[in-house]
Amino acid sequence: MLGNLLGGFIVIIVGVNLIPTIADQVSSAQTGQYVDGSSNVTGASSTILGLTPLFFALGIMSAGVALTVGGLRNAGVM
Repeated sequence: MLGNLLGGFIVIIVGVNLIPTIADQVSSAQTGQYVDGSSNVTGASSTILGLTPLFFALGIMSAGVALTVGGLRNAGVM
């Protein structure tokens, strides 16, 4: 039980610390300027790429919640 709870919190802490890095990389991928000032990502591709940090955050949240609920369920609390 305690291992699952600690694992869930560790997943959440590591994921939250990685979100700014992912957001910076997504931003640089969207505005990746070539020598002539153009960018290769436009339109729908840029929109979907911009949603990457949101999906990462949702994945981290769901993984942390699943580990925590599993630990509580094993302990008989839930």
